Amino acid sequence: MIYFDNAATSYPKPTIVYNKMMQAMREYGANPGRSGHKLSLQAGRGVYETREIISKLFNIKNSMNVIFTSNCTESLNIGIKGLLGRGDHAITTSMEHNSVLRPLRALQDFGVETTVIYGDKMGRINPEDIERRIKKNTKLIVTTHISNLTGTILPIKSIGEIAKKHHIIYLVDAAQSAGVYNIDVENMNIDLLAFPGHKGLLGPQGTGGLYIRDGINLKELKEGGTGSFSNSLIQPDVLPDKYESGTLNAPGIIGLGEGIKYIMNYGIDRIRKHEEELTEHFIDGVTKIPGVKVYGPANVKEQGAVVSLNIRDEDSSEVSCILDEEYDIGTRAGLHCAPLAHKTIGTFKQGVIRFSFGIFNTHEEIEIGIDAIRNISRQI
Repeated sequence: MIYFDNAATSYPKPTIVYNKMMQAMREYGANPGRSGHKLSLQAGRGVYETREIISKLFNIKNSMNVIFTSNCTESLNIGIKGLLGRGDHAITTSMEHNSVLRPLRALQDFGVETTVIYGDKMGRINPEDIERRIKKNTKLIVTTHISNLTGTILPIKSIGEIAKKHHIIYLVDAAQSAGVYNIDVENMNIDLLAFPGHKGLLGPQGTGGLYIRDGINLKELKEGGTGSFSNSLIQPDVLPDKYESGTLNAPGIIGLGEGIKYIMNYGIDRIRKHEEELTEHFIDGVTKIPGVKVYGPANVKEQGAVVSLNIRDEDSSEVSCILDEEYDIGTRAGLHCAPLAHKTIGTFKQGVIRFSFGIFNTHEEIEIGIDAIRNISRQI
């Protein structure tokens, strides 16, 4: 299969990721941080090394401020629900995934107010619109870095500067950017950074993380065993233990570390350049096909490796099914867990067919994808 669904999960992974995970399972598959024997200590070292390399990638000063989660959704829930309470106000955008929108909506029932800043038809957000909606009780600004629908890149550095100016906490959803775009939590004034392990970071599913800046106190969403302060019935108040109750996915975290090492050795700028070239190639080809409408900026300087399109008024799921069954091309159709983003660009009823490219895609595959869209457009 030609895999164009990297915005959901990157595939394939570097071979070293598989190998290291299997090695961890076979040779030292013990519980990290819970025992003093050799296997437990070795697993703990693997987890610690991944924490360190994540900190290096995002310019995080203290690796203990990185907590491991099962995915980016869990990270966002901790950041949002752990911070906001009755009487607080949050600002977000219409380009967000439901992993942001649903926690905020749930908190409205508990007295939290949310303002949604709508993007333009390309999915672009004006930072000044965010600043104009700040109130005395605004406690959080939360935005994606790159839209999972249109690929639109949001100006997170500018938004971070606004948040810092007004002493507001800024949470960034890096689901579509971590591992491909440079993220510096210090330079960009990011207070909370949520990221998945299984997308651009080239790790396995079931991994993710949240960076928490010093001085920010989030309420934990679960309590339990941490391997520390076991004499107390009260959850430890130290990081990362406070947010890491229960057994960590050590083989997955170790595999994530290998994925990040691969990225850093290969070069994140080189990865981004490759994805930009693939995206540009695809946009240039499909925009010339009669009946095809491409959404988003259609410009790789404003857009990540995510391209959404439709063929006239054809059902997006039907076209995606044809791509799968007749051309062996994997895409994602529908609403992509981003209903407000679809309303923003006018595709809420039809949905779109989303193509998303990764490090291991090739220009030959892009040509096959363009030809497939051309043939389908002629036939239906």
